[in-house]
Amino acid sequence: MSVHKKEVKKVTTHVLQEMKRGGEKIAMLTAYDYTSALIVDAAGIDVILVGDSASNVMAGHETTLPITLDQMIYHASSVIRAVNRALVVVDLPFGSYQGNSKEALNSSIRIMKEAGAHAVKLEGGREVVESISRILTAGIPVMGHLGLTPQSIYKFGTYTVRAKEEEEAQRLIDDAHALEKAGCFAIVLEKVPATLAKRVADGLTIPVIGIGAGGGVDGQVLVYHDMVGLTYEFQPRFLRRYLNLYDEIKGAVGRYIGDVKSTDFPNEKESY
Repeated sequence: MSVHKKEVKKVTTHVLQEMKRGGEKIAMLTAYDYTSALIVDAAGIDVILVGDSASNVMAGHETTLPITLDQMIYHASSVIRAVNRALVVVDLPFGSYQGNSKEALNSSIRIMKEAGAHAVKLEGGREVVESISRILTAGIPVMGHLGLTPQSIYKFGTYTVRAKEEEEAQRLIDDAHALEKAGCFAIVLEKVPATLAKRVADGLTIPVIGIGAGGGVDGQVLVYHDMVGLTYEFQPRFLRRYLNLYDEIKGAVGRYIGDVKSTDFPNEKESY
């Protein structure tokens, strides 16, 4: 069943606010390179996240911690060159903003200036409010991120669902309101109970975009490589694979190898 949506030439933070007020869900995907960004933007995605998950899916690291600011700028600039419509948000990587609001501002300025990004995203609640406020002084839009925060994986020791207990749930609600008050234009909620996520979304005027947070929020985000099935070992409950490109591409490569070995490729029509 197709869903009618208002035609937008360019998605901005203001457009996202209008989408929330109008009850239109926000569709968000990651992209880390020119070709992927070209495809998802042409398909009509609302927001592209150049996520620090590039550390996992592009570089093969176990966590998001190793990726550097220079590497994030490289990925972001590749994405920006492909995009005509979507709002492009770039993750501030681990170590580029925690505990130092001046460094947070400098990192954000580099992302905006060198990559041409439209906004930045950072993880954390009240402890990063000072950094958010300082970044906003430069006119840089900020997206927050609560719930499971992968940059803090060694603190939590697990990727399981967050805020299942009432005390942590209330802390998350308080953090969400603190981020809105600080000036965030939107918040990502990762792996929290659906009922809690809906409470947060209903209590805020800014959009709440979920990943593993149920359907009661204002939008959804997935990692592109997971959604199209380029990854095959990662099988979280919240992931819906719309394609199985791992097997498709592996099969195509296998056929190419066979054609080369048998001298079927190239044939006369494929030769000069």
